[in-house]
Amino acid sequence: MLNAGAFLIVLSVLSVHGLECLNWNSYFIVTNGEDPYSRYSDFDGLEENYCRNPDGDKKPWCYFKQQNRLMWDYCNVQMCTQVTPAPSVVPPVSGSTAFSQCGISQPSRSSRIFGGSKSVYGAHPWQVSVQVRPKGTSFSFRHTCGGVLLSSCWVLTAAHCIGATDEFQVVLGGVNIDKHEEMDQTIPVIRTIVHENYRDARVAVYNDIALMELQVTDAPHCAKESRFVRTVCLPDQMFPAGKECVISGWGATETQRYSSHLLNARVFLISDQRCKAPHVYGNVLDSSMFCAGTLQGGTDSCQGDSGGPLVCETNGTHYISGVVSWGDGCGQKNKPGVYANVHRFTSWIRSKMN
Repeated sequence: MLNAGAFLIVLSVLSVHGLECLNWNSYFIVTNGEDPYSRYSDFDGLEENYCRNPDGDKKPWCYFKQQNRLMWDYCNVQMCTQVTPAPSVVPPVSGSTAFSQCGISQPSRSSRIFGGSKSVYGAHPWQVSVQVRPKGTSFSFRHTCGGVLLSSCWVLTAAHCIGATDEFQVVLGGVNIDKHEEMDQTIPVIRTIVHENYRDARVAVYNDIALMELQVTDAPHCAKESRFVRTVCLPDQMFPAGKECVISGWGATETQRYSSHLLNARVFLISDQRCKAPHVYGNVLDSSMFCAGTLQGGTDSCQGDSGGPLVCETNGTHYISGVVSWGDGCGQKNKPGVYANVHRFTSWIRSKMN
């Protein structure tokens, strides 16, 4: 019997749905873009196909193969009682308040969003959890949308995430929204600005962009720069169709409504011509939006990722190209995700932030 985190691992080799785990050194895992031995090189215990918790998730998990696809799921193991937590090995948040160059993230080793992978600390330092509760109440805040940090005091999100009767806060830095992490920064939102031409029609959502102004925490700064909190760059160009970019968020997965752990997935930008085809979305799309993903289905941003970022990298710098807006279903064939086209709104964004 081995201890991994706060769970007893009784040499379990089955997921909660009874599927047999793959060996951690399985060739099928490696050929599908994962390398546990490199990614979790500081974790001792990746033997055989036993359930493990190398990334500090809420439960031990494992990879398995289903219909020739690499999947993952939690394992059916019980939590220990009266276990003393191990001290955190994550470095503390830096005391620096000055933001440096935008769009620079921590190098990420092989990087499970829908069809996606778990994110490591610092891989998406601009990622924001937008959290909400009814105004004038003492209810707990709950995650409702994603967002992206543009500057110390400004967050970009989707207009459809903003409710007039809601109170907002943002959480930055960590990757698990179900627990407090020492690198977390939790900041109240003092103002929201929804695009004047935002319109939620029956068939599409237009000009789906909004800004959140954050409360000053250490004058003149709101969010403080650290290894885990950085800003993304606004784009100065439209990226071409076929460009591979990254979506991230706490969205729906194959096995649950939302993920407590930040996920990421790689998607390809799709041309307007293909996305406006009659069997895709037809003529409901306009210049305020674009599509990304695959027309075959599978990898997509889903419910919990609304307002979250689609980021494209060029020469080591990351640019916010899209904001998760809408789509027909989740990961369905011929129904890729639709994103607000940030490049079209850069002038509007800068005018509101100044």
